[in-house]
Amino acid sequence: MPFSRARVWQALAVLQPYCAVCDVSYVVDGASTKHGTEFVCVPGRLDGQRPPRGAPRGRIVEWEPEHRVATRLELTPEVWVTTIELADAPDEGTDVAITLTHEPLTGGLLQRRRQRKVVRKVAQETVESELAKVADHVHQAERSPDEGADSSA
Repeated sequence: MPFSRARVWQALAVLQPYCAVCDVSYVVDGASTKHGTEFVCVPGRLDGQRPPRGAPRGRIVEWEPEHRVATRLELTPEVWVTTIELADAPDEGTDVAITLTHEPLTGGLLQRRRQRKVVRKVAQETVESELAKVADHVHQAERSPDEGADSSA
């Protein structure tokens, strides 16, 4: 990415109340984003409303500022862990690597084997989609706060 690591970190790792790029609202437990921060995410804008019961819950499980962040998102009946790693690129930009892991919480070994191809495909498509949106996240995070709530990432 043709952006500094600090800019990419701010755009991808620091949870804001609403991300217009992904059309997702976050309700964060605490004043700042850091290791151990718990959050709820909901599609669309909440506009001051409480998240619906059963909304996906997450936690930041790794936090190395400007290097690595990992979130664990609990869905029924599975857990997804997203890890974002940042490194300096030779052109003064930032290399971004996203890893997505899946942990089913139900079903036996046979069911997991049958679903393996589908899960891999979903994970690959998700990673590719997220990487394609990095620049949009950076531009969104750079907008001034007076441009409205859509400026958070």
